[in-house]
Amino acid sequence: MLEKTRLQAAARNTLALMLLAALAPLTGCTEQPEQRAMPAQALDETFKDFGNYEVHYNALRTDELSADIARVYGIQRSSNRVMLNVTVLRKEAEHAPRKPVEAAVTADAYNLNGQLKDLELRRVSEGEAIYYIGDVSIAGSEILVFDISVTPEGVSAPLNVKLKREFVSD
Repeated sequence: MLEKTRLQAAARNTLALMLLAALAPLTGCTEQPEQRAMPAQALDETFKDFGNYEVHYNALRTDELSADIARVYGIQRSSNRVMLNVTVLRKEAEHAPRKPVEAAVTADAYNLNGQLKDLELRRVSEGEAIYYIGDVSIAGSEILVFDISVTPEGVSAPLNVKLKREFVSD
């Protein structure tokens, strides 16, 4: 019985070594990027200063949101959905806190193949904070570009920013 167990273990080890030897030449031969565990990679800044205003923006996979937050704001949590979040702050004085302001906010989202993603932003307020959020779908590994246009109340010319992020869906 002990001899039979040793033979089975040796056979398993031999099979494992043969499998590794067969697969070893194939590693690194593909042009596709290796799948990463991280959901998003920061590539750019997350705010831009426009003198009297600051535009803050970020994008993340919606499965990074807590279930409670997603439920409150009506966001579908998923590894293949990305949420864009934009807020506009007005500078009051040199060291005074920035104040959130109402603005007309639009954004276009597209991948590096030029495929336009359906993105509609909606206004969300929480106390004094004002956010503009929207979400888009992703497939596999995609780099998304968000062209964001913000026109604060009382301002005639839009403030434009670009956000670029790489996302990997599970």
